[in-house]
Amino acid sequence: MSNTETTLCLVIGANSAIAQSLTHQQLAQGNRVVAVSRTALAFSHPHLTSLVCDNSESDIEAVCARIAHETDLDKLRYAIIFNGLLHNDKISPEKRLEHINQYQLVQSFQANSITPALWMQHLLPILQQSSGCHLCCFSARVGSINDNRLGGWYSYRASKAALNMLVKTFAIEYARRAKKVKLVAFHPGTTDTLLSQPFQKNVSPEALFKPAFVAEQLLANLAKLPADQQASYIDWQGKNIDW
Repeated sequence: MSNTETTLCLVIGANSAIAQSLTHQQLAQGNRVVAVSRTALAFSHPHLTSLVCDNSESDIEAVCARIAHETDLDKLRYAIIFNGLLHNDKISPEKRLEHINQYQLVQSFQANSITPALWMQHLLPILQQSSGCHLCCFSARVGSINDNRLGGWYSYRASKAALNMLVKTFAIEYARRAKKVKLVAFHPGTTDTLLSQPFQKNVSPEALFKPAFVAEQLLANLAKLPADQQASYIDWQGKNIDW
């Protein structure tokens, strides 16, 4: 691929801060972006296609059917799933086992595991048309089973660990059915977004990243990963994380 080739990037969960930064960066480089979000993006661009999806299985299937009619799918280089949930006005990370409840577990697994799985399922026919693509899901280091030394955060940890297993398992089947697609679980580090704001007080300034920096690191590190038909679990530095 030459440096001047116009490519296509699929951004799912496009209203997140990191996703918007990545979208702007891709557009600034002259690339095309198909952005999918629950609500329409607040900006437009000649090279941007904005689609709305409520993340129900039927809507995901319908949106993928529409994306399948895009031109130049062979130039699709990145498909990035930003969807995830750590907290909202009804839930927050559990500090002890007494805080575990069914509602929070269901909400966490729906956002962090089930929704990405449905996207990875329905994207297969689209990604089969690419001449080489990275399919990336936003995970978290706390989803690592081997790295869990502090405990707590039951719903978030478990749902991200489930996502990691899904990425690994999808990679096995993708290796047979879409050999030019590389699957990646990505830990962005602590980023200055709404998701991390309640937990920033113990984070040093140099360890709190801007969304634009994380977007740059993500694409730079994805570009270094070969299409080896294996799943990778990496952080913002490109370092491997234990599953």
